[in-house]
Amino acid sequence: MAYLREKLDMLKNKSKNTLISPLKKAVFTAAAAVTLSFGAVSGASADNSKLTTVYYVYLNDTYIGTVSNKAVVEHVVDKKIEAVEGSYKDLNLSVGSQLKYVPEQVFRSTANNQDVVNKLERDLHLQADAAAISVDGDSVVYVQDKAMAEEVLKNIKLKYVTAEQLAELEARKASPTKVLPQLKENETRLLDVRFSKNVSVLDGKVEPTKILSVKDAVAFLLKGTLEEKKYKVKEGDVLGTIASAHDLRMEQLLTLNPGLKEDSVIDIGKEVNVTELKPYVHVIVDKEIFQKEKIAFENEVVEDATMFKGDKKVKQEGKDGMRAVTYVISEQNGTVVKKTAAKEEILEQPVNNIVIKGTKVVPSRGDGKFSWPTVGGYISSQMGYRWGKKHKGIDIARPSDRTIKTVDNGVVVSAGWDGGYGNKIVIDHQNGLRTVYAHLASIDVSAGQTVPKGTKIGVMGTTGDSTGIHLHFEVYKNGSLVNPMGYLK
Repeated sequence: MAYLREKLDMLKNKSKNTLISPLKKAVFTAAAAVTLSFGAVSGASADNSKLTTVYYVYLNDTYIGTVSNKAVVEHVVDKKIEAVEGSYKDLNLSVGSQLKYVPEQVFRSTANNQDVVNKLERDLHLQADAAAISVDGDSVVYVQDKAMAEEVLKNIKLKYVTAEQLAELEARKASPTKVLPQLKENETRLLDVRFSKNVSVLDGKVEPTKILSVKDAVAFLLKGTLEEKKYKVKEGDVLGTIASAHDLRMEQLLTLNPGLKEDSVIDIGKEVNVTELKPYVHVIVDKEIFQKEKIAFENEVVEDATMFKGDKKVKQEGKDGMRAVTYVISEQNGTVVKKTAAKEEILEQPVNNIVIKGTKVVPSRGDGKFSWPTVGGYISSQMGYRWGKKHKGIDIARPSDRTIKTVDNGVVVSAGWDGGYGNKIVIDHQNGLRTVYAHLASIDVSAGQTVPKGTKIGVMGTTGDSTGIHLHFEVYKNGSLVNPMGYLK
């Protein structure tokens, strides 16, 4: 018996070189039969008719038991294949596990058929011929055949280009020397569509349950795999906005961050887990587009020392130019990631807008020699008593132009409505004199503004307590009312 046990151990080691081919009906190639003989003490030959053959069975290089007949193993394989053939009638099924056996002749059978059957039914797996879509060398999804795999890849591309564009591109690649016509305005032409990673289709074998339809394979590749990502909280962030910004529902965000609750206050700088799905591949689309665009004119400012500071005039009106541009645009999953001008032609040069700007300092101090505040006109009412009360200034009516001008250099003290005066302007001439302009139809200056002598400050009107269109004009010296006629020229 010791000799028999030693021989059995030797055969187990030897069995690693004897395997069963994984074909649909599991054709087994047995190792050479070993005939054991035992010499009697007398040297007589043993009776070989009492020997029986058993088979030591290995599954993926692991000994799982002994059977009395290899048909025991074949029956389990046949049964497993027949059980799923109806569900996978279009697939070529075979044994997916590595199955080996070694025959041995023994005087006394040690077969445990049922134990082997139980282990095979539990651990023996089937596989099917399939096409694997490989991304950067890793097989990530399986479909029935290569034609379906190519259809999967085509359908992913069609998420971002039309069938017509893809067909035209493939035809153009087949005739690379063909001269392409000039694009019309706003017309687009597809230059290339490709994947962001190295994608290939390979022959493979896989469990039948892992073979997907074209539709499911497209969805699987686009959905992708989970990729851990951290977000550092910034000022003003709340969990709701963080979840929304990363396309997560609140429940998902809380599941990713067990220590947080919906009403949690999160500190600035804290890292939040925003693990997200990343597609296995991105689709890169290159295209060109022909457009006509305006060239915006530039504003040019020319300083003029003879003009008062704050005054300006347009010397030349600006005009936009026009150019024709062919752009090459790269998109990733429909989002523009790069845009460059491949060709440009100027159709019309822009014309600069030229503005002359005064730099002469506006004097705020008057010389006391007043100019006439209106364009022509006559004094319709002098300063003095009338209708039983004092008239504080003079009235000027019937000018040839209703423009009201400051009589001397100065600074506007106030400009706005003042009861019976209507629209009124008060100017301080920085030399003890102040002038008042009342009943204006409109005002062209504002408080604090420096105005040189002769500047238009408003328009003559009849606002406030007024009986007709005229200017009411008053003069004060060191705060006291004086007669304007002593200062007007």
